Amino acid sequence: MSEKIVQHQNIKLFTQSFGNKTNPAILLIAGATVSMLFWDEKFCQTLADHNLFIIRYDFRDTGQSTSYSPGQISYNIEDLVDDTIRILDDYELSHAHYVGISLGGMIAQITAIKYHDRVRSLTLLSTMPWADSSMTIPEMDKSILDFHAKGANVDWDVEDKVVNYMLEGSHLMSEKKPLNVLREEKYIRESFRRALNFKSQFNHANLNGGMEYYNQLEKIKIPVLVIHGTDDKICHFQNALSIMEKLKGRNLLVLEGTGHEIHEEDWNTIIKAIKNLVSAAEEEYFLS
Repeated sequence: MSEKIVQHQNIKLFTQSFGNKTNPAILLIAGATVSMLFWDEKFCQTLADHNLFIIRYDFRDTGQSTSYSPGQISYNIEDLVDDTIRILDDYELSHAHYVGISLGGMIAQITAIKYHDRVRSLTLLSTMPWADSSMTIPEMDKSILDFHAKGANVDWDVEDKVVNYMLEGSHLMSEKKPLNVLREEKYIRESFRRALNFKSQFNHANLNGGMEYYNQLEKIKIPVLVIHGTDDKICHFQNALSIMEKLKGRNLLVLEGTGHEIHEEDWNTIIKAIKNLVSAAEEEYFLS
């Protein structure tokens, strides 16, 4: 594993890479309010062991990347899209395969529309279409909304109180599959300790922008893999079907009993599916 700071004007993005740079590159894009640690190091290394070059990074307002005061967001979703291209440029990559979950999946879709020549395939996990849907999609589960409401009473400067609160949320994500509590607590504590300002991650709740590229999914011509858990309380499974409808029936991987997460039980299945997509996309590109 190697570390690298990507600098653009006054923006600093902290990145890590795994594997050989000569292999097909994958950019892992996490969801809102989480750093690159969301992508477990072992998960990243296992992907790299499949002859892939893996990059994970901290969003603005997470981890070691540029942080702003809580409640003072000065960027939009298109800036986060452009950040991904700056990472590719700094790594001297002409393109990459984008793997995004939740907010990361929406960033990946916008990037594939705005910078179509830089994205060779899309893997969209637990996300929603960057477009209107003809389907009726249930809203976020009430248990998640109630959990977020309790965050107003958390002392975000006290590590143990943050860990206890965040663990409660982790249990909500994984009600049908056993949560690895020790691994999850380690992840939360490491996230808290390395963050420049842990509370700033919630600036993501105020993100807007990107509407110039809304309702343009028909422009995405590259191979797409949709992965979604049947028990996702944040981004309902119906979103996966909506994406499939918009993208004319591309690949869909259904994870039974999985929530809004990358659960350890699903790692091998997810990794195999991503590897197969990347291989097919590379072959399609060179044959075209």
